[in-house]
Amino acid sequence: MEPQLNYLEVPGVRGKFDSRRRIAWWDWNATGREHPDQIVVCVHGLSRQGRDFDVLARALAPHARVVCVDVAGRGQSDWLADPVDYQVTTYVADLTELLCHLRDGYRKATGELEASLKLDWVGTSMGGLIGMVLAAPPHQVLRRLVLNDVGPEIQLASLRRIATYLGNQPVFPSEIAAVHVLEKICAAFGPHSPEQWLALSRPMLRRSLGGWTLHYDPAIALSFKQMLAAADAEPTQAGAAESPLWSLYDSIESPCLLLRGTDSDLLTRETAQAMSERGPRARCVEFAGVGHAPALVQQDQVATVKDFLLSP
Repeated sequence: MEPQLNYLEVPGVRGKFDSRRRIAWWDWNATGREHPDQIVVCVHGLSRQGRDFDVLARALAPHARVVCVDVAGRGQSDWLADPVDYQVTTYVADLTELLCHLRDGYRKATGELEASLKLDWVGTSMGGLIGMVLAAPPHQVLRRLVLNDVGPEIQLASLRRIATYLGNQPVFPSEIAAVHVLEKICAAFGPHSPEQWLALSRPMLRRSLGGWTLHYDPAIALSFKQMLAAADAEPTQAGAAESPLWSLYDSIESPCLLLRGTDSDLLTRETAQAMSERGPRARCVEFAGVGHAPALVQQDQVATVKDFLLSP
């Protein structure tokens, strides 16, 4: 079972190589029904891409249409002309266009009201932040929300760690050499077999002069490091629990599943506990031996998400 690669032209900020710009999305529609009434949208983390969700998508596809997005500047999606535009507001606008496209297609094909379509979301790290915005007012377009190792409070130490490698674009002499390096960078995903690391790493690579390099626009690091510098310049105050992100989270009414690696350096156990007690009162499931973030490859992780999204 393999997904179909699709593109959607989106308005707003310009592309780097063309005034028009497209985002790419992988469509897993293997339900046997031409237009299933449940769509699960999966959105990856900061430097990843949509094929991260292959294992989860294969598990969900017999029951729902699964759409895995390459966020702007990653994977098969176009790069942006201005690096400043690599931020959540751009991604929310792009994903809003995609959700409208999916809803319009469902309505035209079935003749049913868009309200009968169930839109669910699985977001890892950055993808979870985008999902929080779309689940909260004024959007409120998501039925169920899965947040994978992310919440309203993010540890700066984790962001500094990510900044040490984000935007570096080494040229690897071979695909397997690149896989070995990515395995070390992504060790926090937890234990995986060599075959699993290969499957997770191959979509992260593209051919370059002299070998292989990473799939994303290195300019995504510029806005990230500017954001990190601004956060360092204004250290978190005691009232951080009432930050705008907490207000956003508290306004969400959709049922929410929160996944956390027990060794995560981005989402603390205290923040996860608070998320279970306020706002949508997320159900928190932790995975031992995993940091940031669960890769949604292992059977227990896949089963947890599948049970949440497919339950009545």
